[in-house]
Amino acid sequence: MRKPFARSDLMKGKKKNITARISSDSQSSPISTGQDVQQAAAICYRCNGNGKLQVLLVVSGRNGRWGVPKGHLDPGESSHAAAQRESYEEAGVLGPVEPDMFGTFAYEKDSSPNRYHVVVQLLEESEIATRFPEKATRKQRWHPQEAAIRAAAQPGLRMLLSKLQTRAL
Repeated sequence: MRKPFARSDLMKGKKKNITARISSDSQSSPISTGQDVQQAAAICYRCNGNGKLQVLLVVSGRNGRWGVPKGHLDPGESSHAAAQRESYEEAGVLGPVEPDMFGTFAYEKDSSPNRYHVVVQLLEESEIATRFPEKATRKQRWHPQEAAIRAAAQPGLRMLLSKLQTRAL
């Protein structure tokens, strides 16, 4: 009879999204360490009066870290539409979203076994709403691009923000 895995053994495999087997008496059953969850995000940008690029970051309601507006896709919703919706809901930012995907990144939450895959779109700010769904619960700030790169919590997002430097907006 095999010895059951300890909880710490299961957590070691968490980042690899593997399936572990736990023995209980005479039968084994698979336990998944999480799902792949698709999300969409928008890098909201604008140029200030001096022509310098600024990027909007919002604080996560979950952990207080800086990131971009992002969230789950509604059934049948494109990443383009979801990025535009999330920008409005989380930050009140309105504007055209570039039709092509800008990039992707993945991350994990401390409180979830899931792995989140984020499709990122660029949104050029043309208007900021005075009232929007998460105004009372989200802190937001426009950052110069270099400061946004330093402040962003996810490494994959930082890489995409630095990619803006080589892109003519």
